[in-house]
Amino acid sequence: MQKKIISKTKFLKLNVESAKKMSMNKALKQQANKVLFEADKFRWMHQTTWLGEPILNLPQDMFAIQEIIWKTKPEYIIEVGVAWGGSLLFQSMLMDYTGGKKIIGIDIFIPNDLKQRLKSQKKLFKKIQLIESSSLEDDTVKKIKTIIKKSKKVMVILDSHHTEDHVLQELNIYSKFISKGNYLICGDTIIDFIPEQKHRPRPWGPKNNPHTALKKFIKKNKRFKSDKEIENKLLFSCNPNGYLKATI
Repeated sequence: MQKKIISKTKFLKLNVESAKKMSMNKALKQQANKVLFEADKFRWMHQTTWLGEPILNLPQDMFAIQEIIWKTKPEYIIEVGVAWGGSLLFQSMLMDYTGGKKIIGIDIFIPNDLKQRLKSQKKLFKKIQLIESSSLEDDTVKKIKTIIKKSKKVMVILDSHHTEDHVLQELNIYSKFISKGNYLICGDTIIDFIPEQKHRPRPWGPKNNPHTALKKFIKKNKRFKSDKEIENKLLFSCNPNGYLKATI
């Protein structure tokens, strides 16, 4: 006897409704943030790799990025903060499948051995363009404009220096590349929701982080809204309120 299952539409609707309820469970969210904070002492967020290269992000966030890429099919992705390059390779594989043109990786320092490892991934590296410079430099922005030309299908991921001043400048600069329906992801906003990371001293912390920058940016820029449908289902995320979608 053939068993019946619910339709995909109903299945996804149930997921959205359940995720919304989960997001309203304050006790659960507090527990999740506590886990994030405690696990960070053991480098939990640094444990994931892609094709052998570390991704300094949670798998849940990488799957959220995957969903956004599949939904919006960007021609270009600008990633500010290359680190170990794992996320560049992750996105390059997705772009190769969806028909995207280029991933632009920006960092003030990209080790030569990392460049060689990325180049060894010949097919994937064809879609990667590295810019070794500050994300705030005029010359960096000019190089990006030369690459993307007048494309209206651009996605930006900001994940570099996490002080409020630096991130706010990046938000103001890179938001200009985003057209309606596309995404600007502000990384590591979680810093504002957990205790100070004394085990890992940084120039940023409570009241001085990507989320405080994001709040100032949103007050003045009405083009963007946080995509709660994405965030609601993550529970564990480095980027609360940071999945920004251009609505205008």
